[in-house]
Amino acid sequence: MRGSAVARNYAATLFDLAARNGSESLFSDLIEGVGELYSQNVALQRFLDAPSITSSAKKGVLQQAFDEHAPDLFVRFLLVLVDRRRQRLLPDIAAAYRELLDKNANRVRATVTLPFEADEVVQTEIMATLKRHFDKKVIPEFHVDERILGGVIIRVGDALLDASVRRQFEQLRRELQQGAPQAKFAFQSTSTEKFRQSQEETT
Repeated sequence: MRGSAVARNYAATLFDLAARNGSESLFSDLIEGVGELYSQNVALQRFLDAPSITSSAKKGVLQQAFDEHAPDLFVRFLLVLVDRRRQRLLPDIAAAYRELLDKNANRVRATVTLPFEADEVVQTEIMATLKRHFDKKVIPEFHVDERILGGVIIRVGDALLDASVRRQFEQLRRELQQGAPQAKFAFQSTSTEKFRQSQEETT
């Protein structure tokens, strides 16, 4: 079974454990923290991944670190991961768990890239449009990338909307290279106007 599939299975198990007493959000924070710690702390990675260190020693360290800071079910989940040598999946499990939590809360996460810092008006308009499109609450994450020149790039899960001016330039260049008789290039005055137009075309 592929690593991502295994991670999703573990995430589903953890979610079920959390749901026993309504601790889904708490467990999300905990697994996010552990996954991030594992990803960023090289010393911890080496310790948990070292074949020369026994599982008992590894579990003892984890128990000491988390016993007073996390529910028993969560700690036992971590110990099972170590027993099965699945600790390298911690970041993937955290990501899969977040997806389950979002699905359960009927929400999606959107990464929005603009060529400028989005003010409150732009953020509100984009969020409202996404909410109408997906019929779900949207948790946005805004980024700035001046290389896109204008327009907007939005990623929601596996879905990508690229309404950037840079992409239009690239499309125009390809059309000219292919000898298209009428290569057209639509220039929008604002990023949100282009975004709305793209949404109408996909519905």
